[in-house]
Amino acid sequence: MISPADTEAGPGNTDPAAAAAILARQATRESAARTYARSLPIVPVGAHGSWITGADGRRYLDFLAGAGTLATGHNHPVVVEAIERVLRSGAPLHVLDLATPEKDAFTEELVATLPVGLREDPRLLFCGPTGADAVEAALKLAQTVTGRQTVLAFTGAYHGMTAGALAVTGKVAVKEPLPAAGAVARLPFPYPYRCPFGVGGPASAEISARFVERLLDDPCGGITSPAAMILEVVQGEGGVVPAPDTWLRAMREVTRRRGILLIVDEVQTGVGRTGRFWACERAGVVPDMLVMSKAIGGGLPLAVVAYRAELDTWAPGAHAGTFRGNQLAMAAGRATLRLVRAQELSERAAVVGDRLLAGLAQLGRGTAIVGDVRGRGLMLGLEIVDPEAAADRTGARPADPHRAAAIRDACLARGLIIELGGRHDAVLRLLPPLTVSDEEAELALGILAESLEAETSAGTRAGTPQAR
Repeated sequence: MISPADTEAGPGNTDPAAAAAILARQATRESAARTYARSLPIVPVGAHGSWITGADGRRYLDFLAGAGTLATGHNHPVVVEAIERVLRSGAPLHVLDLATPEKDAFTEELVATLPVGLREDPRLLFCGPTGADAVEAALKLAQTVTGRQTVLAFTGAYHGMTAGALAVTGKVAVKEPLPAAGAVARLPFPYPYRCPFGVGGPASAEISARFVERLLDDPCGGITSPAAMILEVVQGEGGVVPAPDTWLRAMREVTRRRGILLIVDEVQTGVGRTGRFWACERAGVVPDMLVMSKAIGGGLPLAVVAYRAELDTWAPGAHAGTFRGNQLAMAAGRATLRLVRAQELSERAAVVGDRLLAGLAQLGRGTAIVGDVRGRGLMLGLEIVDPEAAADRTGARPADPHRAAAIRDACLARGLIIELGGRHDAVLRLLPPLTVSDEEAELALGILAESLEAETSAGTRAGTPQAR
C-alpha cells in the first residue's frame, strides 16, 4: 500500500500511481465543500511561469493562475528570491501586526501604486489573509464611520464566503441555507447579454444608473440611509461582466452626492489584471475604500484595505486577526508589485488581452454554443449557451452549464487549465498570469478551438444543429 510519505512529490517526482492515490485520499478525507479539486483532478508537483507539471508526468498550461492570484506566474525567480532572502535573514516570520522592515517596504511600494486621489494620504488596514476578511473590514468601517447599517450591493456580485461578505454576495445557492446577515439592498448590475431590464446593449447601464438614483431618492423605495455601496469593476465569479466606465462614474457621483461611501472590491481585478494597475483607474473613479488581496501577496496570503485618512475613526482592535503580519507574503508582494510596475505588465495585459479577446470572438462566431465573449485585459470569459433553446427578447439563449463543463474537461484533457463561473456556471473563464507569452496565448486559443469543435461535433452527432 502506498502511504502519504511515499508520495511526497517534488518537481521531479512524476508518478501516475502516486497521483491517483493522492486524489483518492483527498476525495475521501476532505470536506464536501472542496471546489477546484473536483473539476481539476491533477496533482501539481512542479510549476514555472504559466506551466504546471502534474504527478502524472503531464504539463498543463495554467489559465487559472490561482484564480488570478499569480500575477507573475508560478515561481517567478524575483519573487522566489524575495522569499528566500527573508528566510535566510533569520527575521521573524510571524509578528502579529508589529512594525517590521518588510512591512515598511511593502507599504511604501503599495501606496505608490494606489490610484491618484487615494495614494496621497491613505490609511492601510492589514486584515486576516483573505479577500473576504478585507471586505468584512471595509463594511465594518463604513458602518462605524457613518453610523448607518444598510449596504448597497449588486446582482452577480461575489465578495467572499464569511458572513458579511456573503451578505453582499449575489449567489443565492450559497446563501439560502443560512440566516440573513446584515441589511443589504440589492441593485441591478449592468449585464448587456442578460440585461436585468430585458433591453440589452448599452441601455442596460443607462437604465441601471437611473434606476439606482431614483430608488435612493424615493421616500417609499424601502432603502434606509446606506452606509456604503460595494461593487466590482469586473464581476469575476459573476461571469466576467465588465462595468461600463460611464456607469462606474455615475455610481461614484450617486454615492458622493448622498454621503454614501464607495467600496471598490479589487481582490481579483487588482495589480494589472484588467490592463490598468487598478481596474477603477480606467474610469477615473477614486473609491473611498479599495479592497485588495490575491495578487498583492505574490502568491502568498495577504489582504489590505486602503481608505481615505479621514475615515480612520475606529478604535484599536475594532478589526483584528492573528495572521495580519505575514512577512513572507509582504516580501513576495513587494517584489510582485515592483515587477508589475517595472515591466509594465498592466500594459502587457491590455495588449495580450485584446489579442485573446479578438481570437475568442472569432471562435465564438464559428459556433452557436458561444452566446457571448467578453472581458478586460487578462480577465476573459465565453458564455456557453443551448443553441436549440429559444432566445429571449434581447437574443440571449439559456446558459448551458453541462456543455460548458464538457468543454472545460476537454481543455484539461488537452493540457489547458481553465475554470467556470457565471450565473449558471456556464462561463469559461481565462485568468492567465500577466507574464503569459504570445506563444502561450496562441496555444490556449488553439486548445479552446479544438475543445469547442469537439463539443460542437458531439452535439451534431447527437442530432443537434450547431453551426450558425
